[in-house]
Amino acid sequence: MQKYIDQVMSMAVEFLPKVLLTIVTLIVGFWIIKKITATFKKTLDKREIDETVKPFLVSLVSIGLKVLLCFSAAGIFGVETASFVAVLGALAFAIGMALQGSLGHFASGVLLLVFKPYQVGDVVEISGKIGTVKGIHIFNTILMTHDNKKVVIPNGVVTSGVIINITGQEEQKLVMTFGIGYGDDIDKARSVIKQVIDSCPNIMREKPIDIFVSELADSSVNFSVRVWAKNEHYWGINFYMQEHIKKAFDKEGIEIPFPQRSVHIEKTA
Repeated sequence: MQKYIDQVMSMAVEFLPKVLLTIVTLIVGFWIIKKITATFKKTLDKREIDETVKPFLVSLVSIGLKVLLCFSAAGIFGVETASFVAVLGALAFAIGMALQGSLGHFASGVLLLVFKPYQVGDVVEISGKIGTVKGIHIFNTILMTHDNKKVVIPNGVVTSGVIINITGQEEQKLVMTFGIGYGDDIDKARSVIKQVIDSCPNIMREKPIDIFVSELADSSVNFSVRVWAKNEHYWGINFYMQEHIKKAFDKEGIEIPFPQRSVHIEKTA
């Protein structure tokens, strides 16, 4: 009996410090992890991260730190963790290979929600598609085109290409081109264009207005007209200018060239 008591006492003396150190490590570690996740959550709140992804990111950080803490505690207690790490690594690799495409779209979705190159309601051009952003999800972005078509674009495609945020700013510069014939008076055409601009509502007149000859084309002298507009007035100004420039040119006898071909037929005896 004394022999067993001595063995128990010997084991207690050997393992008790490790047990106490492991318990202290876990208590202190969980407290630190709690503080870290709380700080991380406050940082996400300040950056106005989307509410749909915020809980996931906080949970991801919390679980990752807790797993590392458990491995550290097991190592202090004397458990060999190398084999567990190898198994977990192999399992993570297998899952990653099986879900490679989905994980890529998922990671891209997180980046879009964190860095916000566009928001819901913005008009954007992505992969040649222009539309209004109706939703930004973890795996895809949803656009609604001007002809009311729903376009679903995987987030991996979004982040791997060029993103043009058309209405990301409050103001836009509207660039238009109008051509006149080579026989028409440039100064007169410029004056007519200026009159139409002066009559057009909602143009931001405190911003620079440009009217200049931009190109001597094959069959026309092209004017580049640039005005500033609020996002909500962009299309209205564009349609107004196109219509009223045509009417004003017709009224003043200024020709608007269009593609045409002359055919000469020779009559032989």
